Amino acid sequence: MIYINQVLQYTAESKRIRIIEMEEPHVFIVEIDATSSMPKKEIYSNLATEIQQSELLVVSDPYAKVVSDIDLTEVQIRKREEDWEIIQQHCLQHMEMLLQKQGREKKIREIAEKTNLSPFKIKKLLSRYWQRGMTKNALLPDYSNSGGKGKAKDLKKEKVGRPRKVNIANEYQVGINITDEVKVQFELAINKYYRASNNYSLKDVYHFILRDFYSDRYKENGEMKYHIWDASRIPSYNQFYYWFKKLEDPAKDIQFRKSTKEFELKHRPIISDSKSETNGPGTRFQIDATIADIYLVSSLDVNKVIGRPVIYAVLDVYSRIITGLYVGLEGPSWIGAMMALDNMVADKVEFCKQYGIDITPEQWPTHHLPEIIIADRGEFEGYSVENLINNLNIKIENTTAYRGDLKGIVERKFRTFNGKVKQKAPGAIQKEYRERGDQDYRLNATLNLKEFTSLIIMMALHHNQKVIDKYPVEKEMVADGLVPTPINLWNWGIQNRKGRLRTVDRNILRLNVLPRGKSTISRAGIKFKNLLYGSRQAIEEQWYLKLKNRSVDIVYDPRNIEKIYIPHDNGIDFETCILLEPSQQYKGDFLEEIVFQQQLRNELEEMERTNQIQLTVNTDAALEKIIKKAVKNKKESFNQPTSKKAKIAAIRENKDVEKQLNREAEKFDLSPNKVSEAADVIDFVTKEKIDETPPKKSGSRLMEKLKKKRDEEFGKDK
Repeated sequence: MIYINQVLQYTAESKRIRIIEMEEPHVFIVEIDATSSMPKKEIYSNLATEIQQSELLVVSDPYAKVVSDIDLTEVQIRKREEDWEIIQQHCLQHMEMLLQKQGREKKIREIAEKTNLSPFKIKKLLSRYWQRGMTKNALLPDYSNSGGKGKAKDLKKEKVGRPRKVNIANEYQVGINITDEVKVQFELAINKYYRASNNYSLKDVYHFILRDFYSDRYKENGEMKYHIWDASRIPSYNQFYYWFKKLEDPAKDIQFRKSTKEFELKHRPIISDSKSETNGPGTRFQIDATIADIYLVSSLDVNKVIGRPVIYAVLDVYSRIITGLYVGLEGPSWIGAMMALDNMVADKVEFCKQYGIDITPEQWPTHHLPEIIIADRGEFEGYSVENLINNLNIKIENTTAYRGDLKGIVERKFRTFNGKVKQKAPGAIQKEYRERGDQDYRLNATLNLKEFTSLIIMMALHHNQKVIDKYPVEKEMVADGLVPTPINLWNWGIQNRKGRLRTVDRNILRLNVLPRGKSTISRAGIKFKNLLYGSRQAIEEQWYLKLKNRSVDIVYDPRNIEKIYIPHDNGIDFETCILLEPSQQYKGDFLEEIVFQQQLRNELEEMERTNQIQLTVNTDAALEKIIKKAVKNKKESFNQPTSKKAKIAAIRENKDVEKQLNREAEKFDLSPNKVSEAADVIDFVTKEKIDETPPKKSGSRLMEKLKKKRDEEFGKDK
């Protein structure tokens, strides 16, 4: 039910309204927190629905106070009486018209003329009258700061529960009962403020409740202020806390305050284990990576710190044995995961020997493929995952983001590894944040990558032979006297459980886990990443000439671009392609470096493109200038052939003339000008000057043509 003079509050925006009149099927409301508010018409059923859906709450009337005239000043009483007389004599009799929007302004102006007041003053009085409860004391000036202390309205029931301990003026503060309306307010505030990502404390939420439901609101310098009611009219924090514990939903609280992922990761009930999803060794492998809590040094110079390495590990869920391991600087990425998968099928005796550790096959017997691999979504989406599924029949189960608990076995092993590293190795990170004055652990870095890998291998060997605490041992295991170590569980599971173990040639696995790409065939070779490759098969089948297949799928290792591989259709063989001479300059570079160099070249060319355009435009202009000048000279020539035949008849002779002229202009004279002057030759016997000037040749046809050409150039007639 909705009643006249009832105060309601919207939950979404904390706006409070008062019901001032009801005319079926409508009600009239005003906003009680606005500076002034004229009545608005709303549909009764809409408000009732909003109350039912908790979009509107019934709240206490902030102006329902008992004010004694004794506590008022003469000025307050006089102003109240004056304003009340205006409301009684001039407004109440026209209230039906004043409630309606149409005609309200006209009626207010009429009242203003009769009372010799401004329409603004009449609006202000009406607004205060409606907003503050439609009583005489509603017209008191500065109502929020006037009056006595105020006494709680008689609820006709004594407050239940323990009396409050605080004694003021020899009287105990009574407080309020927690009615259904108050409970709704509590639940609303908990949902709105506590179950939110702001991580408000319960004290904060309690303060929000007092602000939203138990305060007077006023504006000061344009800013909304709140005046909390006295303690006898508000619920106490203990009351709120008591009902909060009744309304508490830990699962919902954590999911709303933190996230669903964090709840699933850290707070969900643990009612099962990983082993329940397996039926023997090889059913499920878990793979994951972590960045080790240690800084390493360069293998070339122990004084150069190279940062923290990445550890990839593959573990069998059933036996907990480590089946694959990679320690390096790749990743976390597909390259790092690829190396761990490669080690998964490798002979562990040979692997350990590379690091100076001698073991027997019984100490680390794993070199198999599983049925299912549980991995992170990041590394195992795309790339060669489809090849693992289609060619090797391995099912990939990707966990959701930030759900390391779904790979709990391998995650737990990483914590063990890092814990041992912190205890033993120099350069280890001892705490997440260093404080002022703490020693920089990076300066203590001592181990290189190979030495650190040896440490991890030793810890893996130790893990494989260590008793597993809280392992769900089966009755058959107990009957066989089995001690639950990873190696024992692995061997027992192979003999007594079905399992899903398979073996594969290591090169076939590599062919399936290496990244794939597309290359194009051209006359210059097989082109991949702007590098050119050649192969025996391409030459024999004349790919470069036929160009029937414009593209071909290839497999490549981004760490070694000297070779790429073309898989055969049977999936068990491949064709090797070698880097050709034009691309040999990139031999030894990583693919990332090549791509970077190509991007840098493109950027430099793009930066120069504007200059190139300007250069082209200027060159074209210069060419046009030369051509225009030549065209002009031709038009101005006095000796133009009369026919096309005459113009082209003597091309050879004209060329000979032009050649002779060019020879005269182009001939070399290596001696200086003075030295080049002819010296006198004296006969040794007669002591007379000898004239060595060569006899003048008779005019030839060639010289005649030269003279004719010269005369034509200077415009002379023949």
